Amino acid sequence: MKVTRGWQRRIKDIFLMSGSRQRSRLKRPLWIILLVTFVIIFLITAFIYPPTTSTACYIFSSRDCTLFNQPSVFAARELSDEETRSHVVIREILKTPPIQSTNPKIAFLFLTTGTLHFEPLWDKFFRGHEDRFSVYVHTSREKPVHTSPYFIGRDIHGETVVWGKIPMIDIERRLLAQSLLDPDNQQFVLLSDSCVPLHNFDYVYNYLMLTNVSFIDCFVDHGPHGTGRYSERMRPEVEKNAFQKGSQWFTMKRQHALVVMADNLYYRKFKNYCKPNMDGRNCYADEHYLPTLFNLIDPGGIANRSVTYVDWSEGKWHPRAFRAQDITFEFLKNLTFIEEDIHFTSDRKKRIISGSCFWNSMKRPCYLFARKFYPETLHKLMTHFSNYTTI
Repeated sequence: MKVTRGWQRRIKDIFLMSGSRQRSRLKRPLWIILLVTFVIIFLITAFIYPPTTSTACYIFSSRDCTLFNQPSVFAARELSDEETRSHVVIREILKTPPIQSTNPKIAFLFLTTGTLHFEPLWDKFFRGHEDRFSVYVHTSREKPVHTSPYFIGRDIHGETVVWGKIPMIDIERRLLAQSLLDPDNQQFVLLSDSCVPLHNFDYVYNYLMLTNVSFIDCFVDHGPHGTGRYSERMRPEVEKNAFQKGSQWFTMKRQHALVVMADNLYYRKFKNYCKPNMDGRNCYADEHYLPTLFNLIDPGGIANRSVTYVDWSEGKWHPRAFRAQDITFEFLKNLTFIEEDIHFTSDRKKRIISGSCFWNSMKRPCYLFARKFYPETLHKLMTHFSNYTTI
């Protein structure tokens, strides 16, 4: 409608401008007819044919454009027997409706090396919602001493957490497997011991339960810390143009959690060929496995962003960590209202890739959680929590 009115104003301007010129009565309506015809053809073409750029998508489409220009599930080449078996299983999982639960819950999967310093804050977050969540804690060093009843008896012990290596993926799969045993768990959230909630429980619950996508970060970084980590030995199942990067911290719907359990084909590729100090590259599986897997098998089912805020603006190997002096009401409130997701590439241009955050095709705040917070921030976070969280 805005486009049409704009053109109407333009047509009116043409009438006013042409009043001082001597033109035949035949030429004036001919210009108008040609102009209107051009606009109609342009709008019809844009509506019928899919837009070929993300900008055009946002102009002419009401859908979530973060899923734009994604590759198809199946490769154009002939698949091997193993790939065919893998794709059949994955497709059947994605086609099968999730278990209908009369009491759907969110499984909160905490990945830690020891004590959960923010356990009192999470206790405050969970309180009063006991029938709508489950807690699972993977600890790899010392056994944590829990103070909250929501965490007592929820420990899962396994191998040591090794950041960047395939055992990290094994731990994530172990957490998913344990939480999938409960048929009421419908959404799965991976969190670290430095993560904190940004909203109250009702907001988080509705945000996740009322959408049908998984919030798995996925983008292309053509720099040395992106596609520069790719190994040709991943071919043919994983081509270089399918190799993606993303944050480790996900939320995942039940069907996608089952896909992670079922996948062996792509998992084995990353286990064998995505390692630190391999072939002169530092490939970190926790940054590439899940983004690449879902980019290949269900690109339309992920939001291409995480709902956990991390500040990489300092350009270092690790994200910015927040200290007690950083924690103010205004700082926390601002985090809850961020509506643009930002990625920093590692190429020479150090490009910033940004995009609006959409929830069910509507622009919404991006983040439900945030990291990385020092234990010393607990007191201030507890003080401000009820005030900065929103409904």
